[in-house]
Amino acid sequence: MNTDAALLAELHRLRRTVPEISGAVLAAVDGLLVASDLSGADPHHIAALSAAGLGIGDRFAHLVGHGPLRESVIRGAEGCVVVYPAGEDAILTAVVPPETDLTRLHAEARPAAQRLGALWAAVRQPSVATAIPPTTDPDAPLATRTPMAALPAGLWSETGGWRSPGRQ
Repeated sequence: MNTDAALLAELHRLRRTVPEISGAVLAAVDGLLVASDLSGADPHHIAALSAAGLGIGDRFAHLVGHGPLRESVIRGAEGCVVVYPAGEDAILTAVVPPETDLTRLHAEARPAAQRLGALWAAVRQPSVATAIPPTTDPDAPLATRTPMAALPAGLWSETGGWRSPGRQ
């Protein structure tokens, strides 16, 4: 089974275990989407907001001396969004209705987040093409990398700025 299939299988397993979950998203800590089992909302936006929310929640927890963040719960009139750290490099987000038993959700989602984080960490290797080689000269200038170097070809137009992949 490839990693993408394993990540999706774990998200599906979580939804089977806690049927109240209406959607789940796995994101990298930088807010990029890794895997999604979510309908009705843009998973890319959920991933980005999850990273921002988790970062803020973690800062709050440390600032008041409560240690590392276990989860962040956002309650809305129509339900909750619960964000869990998934290892060092990922974030699990679960979308649930308001009547969901959060204690049961936490009991199932925390271990799932750790499994997802371990799966993601296992495949998250730096690319040889994008790695900056170390230098032994401490006075050497830093390597220059621009954000454009990391974008897929064709997303930036020299005359018109950003171009969506579907627009020519």
